[in-house]
Amino acid sequence: MEKLTKQELHNLAMNIVGKELEEKGYEFLAVNSQLKKHPQFVCIDKLNKKKFVLVKAVTYPEDPKEYDTVWMETFRQHVEKFEGELYFAGVGLGNADNPLEEVLKDQPYILDYDGLIQIT
Repeated sequence: MEKLTKQELHNLAMNIVGKELEEKGYEFLAVNSQLKKHPQFVCIDKLNKKKFVLVKAVTYPEDPKEYDTVWMETFRQHVEKFEGELYFAGVGLGNADNPLEEVLKDQPYILDYDGLIQIT
């Protein structure tokens, strides 16, 4: 069985976060699924407020809620210039059969995702 690449894990995380954004009724202005290119989503809500969303996929045992605070602060200042809001979406993915193993293609996985975290 083949393990998911970093890009495939990232794409899976993007799909999970993208569905949440759709459910919230956000309109997508830009989507970038390339690794290390930020933000991944730029959206507007029903009041035309811009939302910038940074997606990070991690595998067990990494904590999906952890992020680089210095880098995030720099990005937050950038977002303020657009009068937008910044969100972090940490998505934890694990092998459903054995958390110590890699996430495999076309196999069940465990999801550790608490939704969007607003960075203020």
